[in-house]
This record gives sequence, structure tokens and C-alpha cells, in this order.
Amino acid sequence: MAQPVASPAAPVDRRWLILVVVAVAQLMVVLDSTVVNIALPSAQRSLGFPNGDRQWVVTAYALAFGSLLLVGGRLGDMYSRKWVFITGLVGFSVASAIGGAAVSFEMLVAARALQGAFGAILAPSALGTLVSTFQDPRERGRAFGVFGSVAAGGGGVGLILGGVLTQYLSWRFTLFVNLIFAAIAVAGALAYMRSSRPASPPRMDWPGAVLAGAGLFLIVFGFSHAETAGWTAALTIGSLVLGVLLLAAFAFAEQRSSHPLLPLRVLLDRTRGGSYVAVGLSGIAIFGVFLFLTYYLQEVKGYSPVTSGLSFLPMIGCILLSSNVSSIVTLPRVGPRVLITTGMLCGAAAMVYLTQLTVTSSYLGGILPALIIMGLGFGMIFAPAINTATAGVQRQDSGVASALVNTMQQVGGSIGTSALSTIALTATASYLAAHHAGPLAAPTAATHGYTTAFAVSAGVFGLGVILAITLLPSKRRLAELRAAAAVAQAAPPAAAPAPSGAPALPGTPAPSGTPAAAAVPGTSHSAAAADLSPQLEAHAVNAIPVALLCCSPVINAPVLNPATPPAATRFR
Repeated sequence: MAQPVASPAAPVDRRWLILVVVAVAQLMVVLDSTVVNIALPSAQRSLGFPNGDRQWVVTAYALAFGSLLLVGGRLGDMYSRKWVFITGLVGFSVASAIGGAAVSFEMLVAARALQGAFGAILAPSALGTLVSTFQDPRERGRAFGVFGSVAAGGGGVGLILGGVLTQYLSWRFTLFVNLIFAAIAVAGALAYMRSSRPASPPRMDWPGAVLAGAGLFLIVFGFSHAETAGWTAALTIGSLVLGVLLLAAFAFAEQRSSHPLLPLRVLLDRTRGGSYVAVGLSGIAIFGVFLFLTYYLQEVKGYSPVTSGLSFLPMIGCILLSSNVSSIVTLPRVGPRVLITTGMLCGAAAMVYLTQLTVTSSYLGGILPALIIMGLGFGMIFAPAINTATAGVQRQDSGVASALVNTMQQVGGSIGTSALSTIALTATASYLAAHHAGPLAAPTAATHGYTTAFAVSAGVFGLGVILAITLLPSKRRLAELRAAAAVAQAAPPAAAPAPSGAPALPGTPAPSGTPAAAAVPGTSHSAAAADLSPQLEAHAVNAIPVALLCCSPVINAPVLNPATPPAATRFR
């Protein structure tokens, strides 16, 4: 990728106004990820689509967002970030308007897919704008704090706002409301942001983008089609097999691409691979929980949209609490292996608890304990996984490593939602066939389907426990990776062409003898690593809530050496 010198920092009187603009855009994206879930039962009744199709309203957005996030980040690297940001805002708002005016299921799903595509363009450019605007480390820390609070708190606001709009106006206003946020953000971007283009923009890896997107779509479609046609249907098997083949072709193409969308060395590293697996498996569960519990609360228990939205707030609060405690207090003490394994065990326990749900279960006794345990578990998984996924990564791969965290969460969620929906609906149909009599047959069958999906999710978490123990690093190994990264950041840039033992150029694997790889505690560089380690830790903590929802694959980690002036920092 090209490395243009960062444009001069925005004037002091505009920096915080730009932060407000970016925060409004971020709030719009985050709200949309939860507000539609609460409105989905009402949208299904309004448009009359069957239970087998409802998961596409969720997966269309998640699949488009997750699979195109790297493409969106590359676009921000190729063109003016300001205009990419505005394009994402306008496209997202237009897609929202189409979805709000939808007269059919197909129109709604197409609009949701467009939302996800433009969200993938918007999210990296928003974060990139924030990083290039705030170059002073202290100011950047405060800006990340605001941005991260919006990212984390927006989900809770979306649950409440979705319930209020659906109950007192219409489910359509959960999409129309994005027009207000987009108008404010576009006006602010035009007024306060500066336009600049890289001198040598990189090329887009279009073959890789097409292969990855098509492969993921076919896998999700195959899982969804199995609900109506069965697992042995030719189209089901063909979609799943072709999807896997396309992803294999994507991996083959990335190995030979001069500008790969996804450098495979990032994904195949054991430490980062374990972190991505943890996030992907958790994404399967968290998407399923929101979908199935929303329907259980509204369709079986008869909760209003507002009440059902408020019911999820304890889980959101526990995620915020656990994420901060895990990253700041417990991760340095016990390491990611212990912490993420514990989070997986909490997730499995919560899912097992939810398998006991019946038509007559109460919220306080049947749901709230599981939400609390699940929220604490998710916080133990997400924050340490993000921290671990970016530990020791090469400078040219730092943005991709961060972006893959969000990509794995979205892709895991889309695949998991389609698979779990098929499992739940199949179990519901089987139960109705055997117990078709009685006034409570329909809600009892639906609850049976939901609990079956929760049982499968518990098994997924059990698999996550095994993989976390096997793949994730210990406390000592994580410290070594951070020390190596800190020394690499502190090393002065080479004034001449790099010799055989120097760090690798962008886009090429690091030689086995690189200083970064050798700089571990106990070497001559350990003192420098110790000096920089607290700053590296602080940067990782600040990035945690941001990376949960939108990480740019084209932004390098900032230079952490205090002796380096902010103006000398380069960004991708």
C-alpha cells in the first residue's frame, strides 16, 4: 500500500467539530446494528414474509458489511478520505430510505445489503479521519475515548430507540431516522473536513474482493436454503461446496497478488488466528441471541418493542464493564488464554441456561441471569481478542489485523445466524408435526426451536474453549510479542535500502532475522521495550471499543516513541 505523508493536522478550532461529525456518523452505523433487531417482528408482520426468510434482514447487512470492510478501507486509501466518508454517508442514508419505504421482503433485504456495503465504506473512513485529525497522543486518546463511548453506548441507545420508534410510530422509522443523522454528518463534513489524496494510491485487489464476497454469500445462502429444501437438496449442497471452493480460490489468489486485500501471513499467525476464531465464534452467538430472544420476548411473551429493547440493556452494561476490566486489570495479570477461555465458558453456561426456557418462564428467573453471564463473558472475549490480534503485528499489517477482528465478528454472525435459524425452524417444524394440538402448540414449538439453537450455540462455545486453550498465547508469550512490537516502533527508519536482516517492506513477509522478531525480553532491546510497553498498552485499551465496530485496514498504528514529534507520524 502507498504511504502518503499525513496531511497537516486540522486547525485546533476545527478538530473537535470534526470529532462531533465523525461521532454522529459512527452513532448512525452502531444504532442500525441493533435498532432493526427490535423492529424485525413488526416488519415481518407488515410485509408478511415467512419465518424462514426473516434472518436475511440481519444477515444481508452483516454479510455485506463484514465481507466488504477491507474493500472500504482500501477505497479510503486510494481516494480522498473526506469524499469517501461523504459517499458512505449518502449511500447509507439512501439505502435506509429505500428500506423504510420497502413494500416487499425482497426490497427490504436489498436495502439492508446496500446499507452494509456503504457502512463498510463509511466505517474505515470515519476512523481514518479521526486518526489523521488528532496527531497529538493525548488529544488522540481523548478523541478515541469519545469515539469509543459512542461505539459502545450506541448499541444500548439503539435498543431503546428501536423500541420507541416501532411502538409509537412504525418500524419504518427505525430506518428513516438515519436520514437525520446522515444530513447532520454530511453538512459537518462539507464544512469542516479537508480533502486530500495520496500521491501514490495503491491498487484495488478486485479479484480477491469478488472471490471472498461470492464465497461468503454462497455459504450463507446454502445454510438458509437448507431450511426450506433440506440439507440434501442439490442447491443447498452446491451452494455450500461452491462457497468453500471460492474461498479456497481467494486464498490461492491472495498468495500471488502483488497488492493482496488480505495478506495471509496475518491470518495464519497462530496467535492472531486464535483471536479471530474466538471473535468469530462469539459473533455466531451474539447475533443469534439478539434475533431469537427478540422473537421470544415479543412473540411468545408478548413484550412491547420498548420493553424488549430495555430487556437487553443489562447485557450491554455487562459487556462495557467486563471489557474495560478485562483489558485494563485482568489481561496483564493472567494473559489472553485464561481470560478468553473463561469468557467462552461463561458464554456456554449462559446458553445452557437459556435452553431451559419455556412458554411460562419469567424474565427475572429465566432470562436475566443468562444475559448477565453472557455480557460478562463477551467482554472477556472481545477486548482481549482485539488486544491479542494486534500484538506483535508488523507495521504494514497493523490495520488489516485490526480490521479482521470486526470482519470475523460480522461474517461469523451472518453465517451463524443463517445456520442457527435453519436449525431453530427445523426443530420448530418437527415439534409441531409431533405436537400439533392445543392452544399453546405454536408458541411452545417456537420456544423449542429457540432452545435448540441455544443448545447448538453452547456447543459452539465449547469448541471455542478447546481452540482458545490450544491456540491462544500465555501471559508470557503476549508480553514477548508486545515487547517486540515496541522495539520495532522505536527503531529509527532506515536511511538506505534495507539489508537482508532489516524489516520487510510493505506487502512482503518479514525475514526470519528481523529485529522485531528477535527483540524479546532478555535481549539488548528489553529496556526500550519496557519503556514503551505502557504506551502500547494504553493505545490498545483506547482502541478496544473502536475496533469492536469499525477498524480501518489502511491505518497504521501511531508511532509510540515519545521522542518522535506528531508531525512525523505517517498513516496509511
